[in-house]
Amino acid sequence: MVELSLPQNSRVGEGKSWPAATGARLKEFQVYRWNPDDGQNPTVDSYTIDLDECGPMVLDAIIKIKNEIDPTLTFRRSCREGICGSCAMNIDGTNTLACTKGIDEVDGPVKIYPLPHLPVVKDLVPDLTRFYAQHRSIEPWLQTVSPEPQREWAQSKDDREKLDGLYECILCACCSTSCPSYWWNGDRYLGPAVLLQAYRWLIDSRDEATGDRLDNLEDPFRLYRCHTIMNCAKACPKGLNPAKAIAEIKKMMVERRV
Repeated sequence: MVELSLPQNSRVGEGKSWPAATGARLKEFQVYRWNPDDGQNPTVDSYTIDLDECGPMVLDAIIKIKNEIDPTLTFRRSCREGICGSCAMNIDGTNTLACTKGIDEVDGPVKIYPLPHLPVVKDLVPDLTRFYAQHRSIEPWLQTVSPEPQREWAQSKDDREKLDGLYECILCACCSTSCPSYWWNGDRYLGPAVLLQAYRWLIDSRDEATGDRLDNLEDPFRLYRCHTIMNCAKACPKGLNPAKAIAEIKKMMVERRV
């Protein structure tokens, strides 16, 4: 039988239970904690707050914990409107946005962890350095060789509609960090989020670098590690379907060989 040993700082221990609030509607929040500076293994701290004194979203509870109970809690957030993607984390076993996840959607204690299978910077903050580097690698901007028009690049209504379901991606990484292929091959496989972004530019009628973009993706790992498990579509907080976009890229690869 194969014996596996966990790396240092991977075993999660029981953390501190903070004094419970008083009130009629109490809710427990179990939050992953890890500080790279103290040399200790990660723990899960328990906080209990009164929902009558808190907003309805999980992010409201996290902010309340930081402001009123434990100022050392570290997490990312910005818009609080499901637009920026900063507060992506694993809540109740699902990758989602803390600002759009309702507390009342979770039965029992709310378990909050950072996005899985990424290095952790601290507490609920994952290291997205590689994720953003992969996004840069697909050159996500309009590329043309035609003379620049006087006003704007024209696009028909039908061509514009082809971008629906693609441009809405906010690069929260919920889909990529829910993909087993990205877990095991994240250093070479671009992952659902980046490939959806790649297809957004491939399908844009104004872009004139289709051949170069497909050449950039023609690799056994960068594109073809997708096995259509569909975790990405299930996890996307914007309701997008990265697996469909990846299938369309594969179709374009086949068509250009004919």
